[in-house]
Amino acid sequence: MARNLNLNLLSSHELEAWLCRQLETARLRKNINQTRLAEQAGVSRRTISRLENGQGVSLDTFIRVMRALELGDRFADLIPDAGIRPVDRVNQKHSERKRASSPRDQQSVAETK
Repeated sequence: MARNLNLNLLSSHELEAWLCRQLETARLRKNINQTRLAEQAGVSRRTISRLENGQGVSLDTFIRVMRALELGDRFADLIPDAGIRPVDRVNQKHSERKRASSPRDQQSVAETK
């Protein structure tokens, strides 16, 4: 089902709840109880309970739990490498982007067409 779920359509709260359910499912698949996971992650059992109930935890706690569940290799899947593409490097004459450009207003875009 998760493969058919469009995560872009979820609110931030819904996405947080989905991520928390995924971590709970990973814990259960590994047959680890909340107390043991809490010990391995260096957090309290109550924190694991809050996380699994979607009540919000810090990014540090989320990272600790992912590592404790041996999911640390999945961090790269969360945010793709922002490295410059070869075609962009050619277009920019070998200079890397230092900042984002301001969005153009629609009138300016229409005038350039």
